[in-house]
Amino acid sequence: MPHESRDVVFVDGVRTPFGKAGSLYAETRADDLVVNCVRELLRRHPELPPERIDEVAIAATTQIGDQGLTIGRTVALLAGLPRSVPGYAIDRMCAGAMTAVTTTASGIAFGAYDITIAGGVEHMGRHPMGEAADPNPRFLSEKLVDIDALVMGNTAENLHDRFPSITKERADAFAVMSQERAAKAYANGIIQEMLTPVATRTAELGWGLATVDEPPRPGTSMEGLAGLKTPFRPHGRVTPGNAAGLNDGATASVLAAREVAEELGLPVAMKLVGYAFAGVDPEVMGVGPVPSTEKALQRSGLSIDDIGAFEINEAFAVQVLAFLEHFGIDDDDARVNPFGGAIAYGHPLASSGVRLMIQLARTFADHPEIRYGITTMCVGLGMGGTVIWENPHFTGGQK
Repeated sequence: MPHESRDVVFVDGVRTPFGKAGSLYAETRADDLVVNCVRELLRRHPELPPERIDEVAIAATTQIGDQGLTIGRTVALLAGLPRSVPGYAIDRMCAGAMTAVTTTASGIAFGAYDITIAGGVEHMGRHPMGEAADPNPRFLSEKLVDIDALVMGNTAENLHDRFPSITKERADAFAVMSQERAAKAYANGIIQEMLTPVATRTAELGWGLATVDEPPRPGTSMEGLAGLKTPFRPHGRVTPGNAAGLNDGATASVLAAREVAEELGLPVAMKLVGYAFAGVDPEVMGVGPVPSTEKALQRSGLSIDDIGAFEINEAFAVQVLAFLEHFGIDDDDARVNPFGGAIAYGHPLASSGVRLMIQLARTFADHPEIRYGITTMCVGLGMGGTVIWENPHFTGGQK
């Protein structure tokens, strides 16, 4: 008999502390970072029998070295999962972990899986963006894309051109707010609950334990950001202060069919409503979340007014501001990235989608009056991805 579509739920997610590229995790393998997350999920959920996991989907943008070799399968083996548990690798650049979630969630809805693990990793210290890449020369010779499309900072400057009302001052103000909200979330003990410690080792310092994110810069000020150089364009607007850095880190999450979660006693943090990916001009890839969100809302029968919480990846401040401007949302709206975002925490490319989900799940737990939320991000080579979630704790009140 054909399967009827099943409800898919986000059970839980964890991440490593994020490091600056080649610093905190200089001598830590990328696959070991993900293994740490998977083992922590199993530790937190003894009610989850490892043999019930049907798939391990792990994303990495640069799939070579310790991020290669079908990393989903190798992570499953290294984490000590039964050999019967399969796995695979995913690449959708920045939206890798997001795609790991949406793809395996679709399998759960279809009935092919009951429980999956989905996540991502990027060790940009070992594998800089674009390492060993060989773009087809036709991209440029046939003018399929502008050369700017291959440099993310240039695409952000182009987005400023397209939205002249988004000034450098607005971008800097948003960056300051991200840092302030992240510092407050740390002060309130919120972020620490999302992290799994990672043992580290360097020749100089010996053994250590990473327990907090390395990139945040508490005390960031408008004056401090005003003096930063604009590396992508003379007198430009994109600086290291209003963009995410180059980072190392990993994430993982557990997804399940609702009835299976109930059978096993697994918690339900969020219910999947719908998702969409969309393409845009690669030269302004940062606008990608606009059409992907419109597409996801339309297919889910919702409007932007139904959304009570937003987790938008802060690859660049201008990219978030373009989204907010399009939908008529204030720059400092409390519904948007309430715990800060990638400008503060960092953006280890393929891992970031699940970080957004972990933070949205916390917002849902804290705010039963919110019914719907979204996680959304721009993606290299001109794409956007959006996932819409419903709060299982919703008690009525606000949308």
